[in-house]
Amino acid sequence: MSGRIITIAQQKGGSGKTTLAINLAVSLHQRGKSVALIDTDPQGSMGRWFIERIQAYGEDEAMDFSTSSAWGASYESEKLKRRFDYVIIDTPPKIDSDLRPALRVADLVVVPVATSHVDLWATEGVLDLARREKAPVLVVLNRVRPNTRLSVEVAEKAAELGADVATTQVANRVAYAETLGLGLSVIERAKSGLARDEVAALTDEVLSAMD
Repeated sequence: MSGRIITIAQQKGGSGKTTLAINLAVSLHQRGKSVALIDTDPQGSMGRWFIERIQAYGEDEAMDFSTSSAWGASYESEKLKRRFDYVIIDTPPKIDSDLRPALRVADLVVVPVATSHVDLWATEGVLDLARREKAPVLVVLNRVRPNTRLSVEVAEKAAELGADVATTQVANRVAYAETLGLGLSVIERAKSGLARDEVAALTDEVLSAMD
């Protein structure tokens, strides 16, 4: 068995990396896939979410969590992909040589961009480093305020940077924060809804980007 590795990376903090990583992981899990999460961010938000999940719902052999240094991410992910269908690496909000191992092993680098020009500027460093490592990239507009001119402008500028931009945009919804605090994802809280539909559509795009 050899799984696929997805690295979530963004230079600027507050882009929603961990939220995106968790919701993608649970979405893949609900499709019958085994998923391992690796947290290289010292802030440890993903670990806290996983503890809440285990305490509330018990352990699940098809979903694992581990921490790693940034430099150890490549070794840890290569080891885990022999046991899991997907390995998702959450990285800290910085771009330097420490991030390169997580980019080098990635079958896809997902770059969340909150809808502001400042966030878009920060994305250039991630894209440049990913290109050096020859890692395919999918930019995802995250925490979007729908139907605003700014969202349209940021989407257009992101495409001009030469990266593939996901058609699915993830809106700025309270449901994402609420479910994370419960050890859940939005697709587990309700059988239908806009947030659930967003995550499902984004999961489809992520899978297509790795084909």
